[in-house]
Amino acid sequence: MLLLLFSSCVDKKKTACFNNLQDSVIKFSDKVIPVIHKNDLLSISVSSLNSEASTIFNAPSLPATVTTTATGSTYQTVGYLVFPVLGTIKAEGLSIKELLVHLSKELSDKKLLVDPIITIRFINFRVTVLGEVGHPTVITIQNERISILEALGLAGDITIYGMRDNVLLVRVEKGKKIINRLNLNSGALLTSPFYYLKSNDVIYVEADKDKLRSISNSWQLLPVFFAAPSFITIMADIILLKH
Repeated sequence: MLLLLFSSCVDKKKTACFNNLQDSVIKFSDKVIPVIHKNDLLSISVSSLNSEASTIFNAPSLPATVTTTATGSTYQTVGYLVFPVLGTIKAEGLSIKELLVHLSKELSDKKLLVDPIITIRFINFRVTVLGEVGHPTVITIQNERISILEALGLAGDITIYGMRDNVLLVRVEKGKKIINRLNLNSGALLTSPFYYLKSNDVIYVEADKDKLRSISNSWQLLPVFFAAPSFITIMADIILLKH
């Protein structure tokens, strides 16, 4: 009973984030600018004073796709491979704002539209959360910006067995895989360049030693539980025979 009592004690520091963080104002750069990469899908809408002239630019060349979000809801999106009339446009390496300015200039310079209003969004901006969380999932982001804390919250938060001081983040950038370990117990996370996630980031929360030990001990004690009834029966028989 004493062993069970001590083994059931949990260190509160292991289950809380930012343990030593006091009331304060932390300055950090929130200028996270998503850049368009190969295989990205974009939703582009064009409008102007002439609605009929704008119609042709709102006919996407990709079929509609249904995307599931972390909350279970679905929405239908369409994207572009080749922009109507303007043809093939190199978008890789540009930010959304840069592509928007480029398209507006092209439409105006070629006198296709007057004062065009363009809205561009990512369709396939998503992050993956795995490991010791409430429900591992792939989260589709609609506003192109999400922090690691928001992503973990959408995945059901880290369980009491998750290692908050050793969260693994895998990021693919410029043809390289960047692997970084984050400490959610440290206030330095709030100013980290990895606080805000990028498209296709993968977060993995590793299980701590307590859970691994409990699983291992359960398998080790299993033969004891099965053997106990037989042992008790044999001992009872011996005692009865003696009497």
